Amino acid sequence: MESLKGQLLVASADLLDPNFKRSVVLVTEHGDDGALGLVLNRPAETKVADAVTPLAALVDDVEPVYVGGPVEPGSVIVLAQFLDPDDAAATIFDDVGFIGGDADLDEVAGSITRARVFAGYSGWGAGQLDAELNAEGWILMDATHEDVFGPSDELWSDVLRRKGGPYALLATMPPDPSLN
Repeated sequence: MESLKGQLLVASADLLDPNFKRSVVLVTEHGDDGALGLVLNRPAETKVADAVTPLAALVDDVEPVYVGGPVEPGSVIVLAQFLDPDDAAATIFDDVGFIGGDADLDEVAGSITRARVFAGYSGWGAGQLDAELNAEGWILMDATHEDVFGPSDELWSDVLRRKGGPYALLATMPPDPSLN
């Protein structure tokens, strides 16, 4: 399968795993050895300024830490939009990439337009994500800057509406269909 790096995985209505139910995941790496991604719509109650004070200079004062996934929840990952994509430790799509762990944060602050901080990430072993896609557990969509850095509270519905067709109808489904 062609690399899905830079694509969104939108959880299908049948995906009930609590880590991924109604989630939107940005694929940050995808190859023969597996895939990695970050859940974009799981803000934690903890603010970046409270959890990782040195990173507070890169985000708004009230910006929460996002739960990137169930793997290594104690790890911190920073995704940013760079003025020059070559400044990223690794580019995901366009000018969006990772800030390196050893980066000088004062220098980085002047080279980005916005950033988001994640705790943990999502991971799939070799062939696992491909199998989940074949089983229609995920809906693929192109990522935009606003998907990554914009408001996340309605991201699942917003992306499905943008895809259109039957997906726009799916976007109207309440979180608990039994309430319908």
